[in-house]
Amino acid sequence: MKPVGKAYLVGSGPGDPELLTLRAARLLERAEVVLHDALVDPRILALIGRRAELVDVGKRCGSAHLRQSAISELLCALVADGRQVIRLKSGDPFVFGRGGEEMLALAEAGLPYEIVPGVTAGVAVPAFAGVPVTHRGVSTGVTFITGHEQDDAESLDYETLARLKHTLVVFMARAHLARFSARLQRSGMAPDTPAMLVENGSRPEQRVLSGTLEGLPDLVAAQTWTGPTLLVIGQVVTLSELCHWYSPRLEEHGLKLLAG
Repeated sequence: MKPVGKAYLVGSGPGDPELLTLRAARLLERAEVVLHDALVDPRILALIGRRAELVDVGKRCGSAHLRQSAISELLCALVADGRQVIRLKSGDPFVFGRGGEEMLALAEAGLPYEIVPGVTAGVAVPAFAGVPVTHRGVSTGVTFITGHEQDDAESLDYETLARLKHTLVVFMARAHLARFSARLQRSGMAPDTPAMLVENGSRPEQRVLSGTLEGLPDLVAAQTWTGPTLLVIGQVVTLSELCHWYSPRLEEHGLKLLAG
């Protein structure tokens, strides 16, 4: 009788291996097959058991080794074949990680699975820059947005976003930063609203660039960044100047903290 396979949709957090959950770390140690994203930190991949088969199915900047439908099909095929499969994602599987699509594919195929949440970059990366995404008297909530939605002018209600007294956290925003900033300003958000871009949050090579909604795009254009970035907009950004607690070994990596 063929052994029963199972899928584990695992979040690896924003990058720092010490932010892995205990459940995620234990699963990686005894992994059989790992389908991993391109953004999963190499230090986390190094924790995977030596006998595991690693398959890079990552997507960067809109290009992919496999389309999402093909990734879901591969995941289901491996589980149906009796394999124990970890689908390893950066951040949390259900925060712009397409974990819901893969879960539905498994459920519709009648295949067993488990969800292992991860620390989402939407909260962790601002925290590593000294920014709480909510703060009494400053920000009453937080709104997560994906930069990919900005290609469609109708996909976001910019007037509502501009009126909210929320912190805006934008994933995958660097390529669309200038357009996003302009639309928010046209919709009523003040040009001097504090804004920050964080690259490689929680990792030794973390870099932070602070400015305003109006000025940040020009500051970013002067930099050469290739790592994953997160945009944070709102008054809470001003707290980073006083509360920037994270001090990676910048000298060892030839990097420096940027301030705008």
